[in-house]
Amino acid sequence: MTSLSTDALHPLTLDTATDTAPARARRDTDFDGAVTVQFRRTVADGVVALELAPASSAPLPTWQPGAHIDVVLPTGVVRQYSLCGAARDPDRWRIAVLREPDGRGGSQWIHDHVQEGDDLRVRGPRNNFPLKPATRYLFVAGGIGITPLLPMIAEAEAAGDDWSLLYGGRTSASLAFLPELDGYGERVTVRPQDEYGMLDLAGFLGEPDPSTLVYCCGPAGLIDAVEAYCATWPAGSLNVERFAAAAGGETADGGDQPFEVELRSSGMTLTVPPGQSVLKILEEAGVPVLSSCEEGICGSCETAVLAGEIDHRDSLLTEDERAAADTMMICVSRARGGRLVLDL
Repeated sequence: MTSLSTDALHPLTLDTATDTAPARARRDTDFDGAVTVQFRRTVADGVVALELAPASSAPLPTWQPGAHIDVVLPTGVVRQYSLCGAARDPDRWRIAVLREPDGRGGSQWIHDHVQEGDDLRVRGPRNNFPLKPATRYLFVAGGIGITPLLPMIAEAEAAGDDWSLLYGGRTSASLAFLPELDGYGERVTVRPQDEYGMLDLAGFLGEPDPSTLVYCCGPAGLIDAVEAYCATWPAGSLNVERFAAAAGGETADGGDQPFEVELRSSGMTLTVPPGQSVLKILEEAGVPVLSSCEEGICGSCETAVLAGEIDHRDSLLTEDERAAADTMMICVSRARGGRLVLDL
């Protein structure tokens, strides 16, 4: 029997899975502006939900289940949070933030400072984790990983699709949005660890089924266990979103070699030394590039590659996308040879 504990996880999102290359982090629209916190409430131990409304009269951009937004804090910190409200509501976005005492400060600042009536700057939405058509869905959530799955569940339910959810966490009190999930009845299985022990993945996922898609979001241990269990399933069956970079995504500094980056549109050639990212070198040279997580998980810095062999170190691109060798996350990935040509 495969089982797993579901510890709390970092509140980054967002995010693994896509549409068109090279812009894998598909934007429903480009939005960079102010929203007002209309409502704040505690939805679980250490978790607050914020409902965000446009600060102006213009409606918010549309989005699809799996999307996330960047929240740009006054401190300069940028964090990604999954949109977890109604996907078709142009007047309200909802995010949920887990307080992470050992994090990098973003979640703590939101918990301590953001109140109803405050304005926040947000960017997006982007979607690295879209809900693809299927006959049947199996959703697996750990802790705050429930957030991107909530709109997917609502979408599947509205479409009359066959679906089930397995939702685990340390305690019942740590599990967010349980009252909402209660309305789905027996389709939802809630298994707090202090009452039921480890998650029974084998019992929930069962045998490989080509008509079924599995969606998983949660701590790294949960995702790793689900990936191992689904290793024999048809390609594309499993879709995951990580809140932190996968282990082994980077090579030790001592193994890095310097390489050149040619910026085809800008007419510049820069050298990326060991221990420095392409992103940092471009920023130092004054090249405008979008970035956020700097861990290879959010997709903000995805850049088209025109030539050269890529050393992919992100936790976002699929194997097929890596094999295509036409895009990279410049915050973590490097060159395998001595030169890359970027469409910048």
